Amino acid sequence: MTLFPIFADLRGRPVLVVGGGHVAERKAAALLEAGADVRVGAPGLTENLRRWAGQGRVRHLDGAFDPAWLDPAWLVVAATGDRAVNAAVAAAGQERRVLVNVVDDPALSSFQVPSIVDRSPLIVAISSSGVAPVLARRLRERLEALLDHALGPLGELAARYRAQIRRRRPELGARRRFYDWLLDGPVASLLRQSRAGDAEHALREALEQDEAPAPGRAVLVGAGPGDPGLLTLKGLRALNEADVILYDRLVSEEILALARRDAERIPVGKLPGEDHNATQARIHELLREHALAGRTVVRLKGGDAFIFGRGGEELESLREHGIAYEVVPGITAALACAAYAGVPLTHREHSQSVHLVTAHCRDSEDTLDWQALARGRQTLAFYMGVSQLDTLAGRLIAHGRDAGTPCVLVENGTRPQQRTLSATLADLPARAREHGIRAPALLIVGEVAGLAGRLGWFGEHLGEPGTERRLAA
Repeated sequence: MTLFPIFADLRGRPVLVVGGGHVAERKAAALLEAGADVRVGAPGLTENLRRWAGQGRVRHLDGAFDPAWLDPAWLVVAATGDRAVNAAVAAAGQERRVLVNVVDDPALSSFQVPSIVDRSPLIVAISSSGVAPVLARRLRERLEALLDHALGPLGELAARYRAQIRRRRPELGARRRFYDWLLDGPVASLLRQSRAGDAEHALREALEQDEAPAPGRAVLVGAGPGDPGLLTLKGLRALNEADVILYDRLVSEEILALARRDAERIPVGKLPGEDHNATQARIHELLREHALAGRTVVRLKGGDAFIFGRGGEELESLREHGIAYEVVPGITAALACAAYAGVPLTHREHSQSVHLVTAHCRDSEDTLDWQALARGRQTLAFYMGVSQLDTLAGRLIAHGRDAGTPCVLVENGTRPQQRTLSATLADLPARAREHGIRAPALLIVGEVAGLAGRLGWFGEHLGEPGTERRLAA
């Protein structure tokens, strides 16, 4: 985030506009609409600015720019069309610690004026950080069409009844459900029909009714492998309904940023010295504690909850305690990492089946059917196998898999720092050590892995020695 978004209350506060042309006129009009005490400094003014000055709506500071004009100002807009004058305004603002916007010159600006979608009291501001104003304008056009004009009157109605809503719905979850009903129910519909009186009556009537305590519930959400664009719409909706979020260490910060700002966030990764069974018992306890307290708990897992995520165990615990639950599937690492590395998991000429295998510990390796896994014309996707590469490669070769079988290791799959390492089964461990591949990484073994060099499109590709290259993200 290159700019900090902020909404300023300028009512009655002095704001300076330097310049008297049409651009300055537009800026002054917007500031007047916000209730600012507008001063316009310039040797000459447009017809509208002259009229506003005559009406006392703006104060005219006549003449060439004087840095003293900034002394009472809270904000300054420079719109002279002369970069030397604009630069002098920016320098005067810097000296006085007053924020200055220089129109169409982000290099001189200490704040940017965004594109606005006005549904007062709801205001949506869009900024491209001053570098792509056309992009901001196009997005504003889309939002203008998307956002109902009834949102303004609805916001004003909600503001008038805010204190009563808090009094009648003191519990946060109940209050949020009431606001959701306001947005989605008959009140908004009546406002769209210009029936403000009926809308207010419907709100008061609903507010007087006691809401039955809402039962808690749990939602298991697969967050995908890291790219926030791979989170499902249903998963996003669950994150915005959550009171509490229990998240794994592999869930990316970008995905957590999509959740409700006021949701309680609890990391539930393995603690130092804690075994995995103790970690899972702690997760079960937290799910029960918060759901039984009437909260909506989202259990946010990297990848998919039902692919090596112990989601089934969590559902068994919830069912045992009578807690309602639902599951939102996520894109598991094998699918996403393979796709981002350009590896089709199946291919008519190379592979007719896919095996998803965990290599998390030696115990799991000892229970695998290595003879079946070593057969050709199939794809193997090993989760959590970076620390066991010597063992995995050795056992596959010992049970008959060709030592020259293509492999890829996808490190930090779908994330900006993704690296894809191509190797043969025989030289895989040495190549992984050479390049310092670390978890999280997914191993794909099979003829389809040989296509990564030609079809890969994301991140850095580490091919055979002498063929390494960086792919366009």
